[in-house]
Amino acid sequence: MRAPAPAAISLAAGAIAWELIGRLSGVPFFPPLSSVVARLADMVAAGEIVGSVVDSLVNLLLGFAISLAAGLLAGVAMGRYRKVEAALGVYVYALLTAPALVFAPIFFSLLGDGRGSIVAVVVMYATFVIVVNTASAIRSVPAHLVEMARSYGASERQVLLRVLLPAATPMIMAGVRLGVGRAVTGMINGEMFIAVVGLGHLVTEAGGRFDSAGVLAVLLVVIAVALSAVGLVQAVDRRLTRWVPQTSRGSQ
Repeated sequence: MRAPAPAAISLAAGAIAWELIGRLSGVPFFPPLSSVVARLADMVAAGEIVGSVVDSLVNLLLGFAISLAAGLLAGVAMGRYRKVEAALGVYVYALLTAPALVFAPIFFSLLGDGRGSIVAVVVMYATFVIVVNTASAIRSVPAHLVEMARSYGASERQVLLRVLLPAATPMIMAGVRLGVGRAVTGMINGEMFIAVVGLGHLVTEAGGRFDSAGVLAVLLVVIAVALSAVGLVQAVDRRLTRWVPQTSRGSQ
């Protein structure tokens, strides 16, 4: 019989702790897990969850796809070419550290209160961490690998596609994992503060009614979306880095 996985044990312990603290503390804004799950079941039965999840997933997929494409292209260029790094570096690091939500009013005025503004917020949240990690990954590739490829007559395109990108993939994917987590945060913030749709709409409505069980129920759905997105990225990561020795990735 297989022993329970550490993640399952941790989740079970967290669920028990939540239930006990919620029941024993008597704090109205921290209901026990059983009440939150019951509220979530009611929201699903009322048809509030499925449509909102679909809207949020569309916003997330569009925003993250743009973030991934822009982040990888800019990151590879900055990591490979010093002039690009000098030209773009100050903007990338400034936007990485700036609170992304402060740009929400700008997007609202330019793009209105539709999907475009939410996608723009997702892009602001996710892009720059991917850029920075990708650039660092490209720069960390040992120089002798590039020199060896050059000695065999490899072109710049071949060096990029057959040497730099494969060698940098493990670190690049670490940045992609960070980016997808930030994309979920941007999705919820954009939906709450720009266009009241999707899961952000449900959080706003429940908060306005002081429905703490409803807020936490939607939070469980958001966490499930985030974990699913991260799990998908990890599956792609494992497929792309099958050649990396198991000891280099750490114990599973």
